Amino acid sequence: MTKVRIDFQLQHALDDELMTRIAGTYSIYGIQKIRLAPSEDGLTVEYDATRLRPAEVHAAFTRAGIPVAPK
Repeated sequence: MTKVRIDFQLQHALDDELMTRIAGTYSIYGIQKIRLAPSEDGLTVEYDATRLRPAEVHAAFTRAGIPVAPK
């Protein structure tokens, strides 16, 4: 397993619905950890690079309805 981190910028303000969607991404095989930036405008995602590529992580968040853009 190769752990890699990628940073995303949230495109909308954080709310309860968005937090629920973010929590749901833990069910995606290969996602290890998700951290919210102290400013609450970004996410750091730790994932297994042997399972996912950066574009796949971004696509998974988009499919989950989480509006993010890579930093």
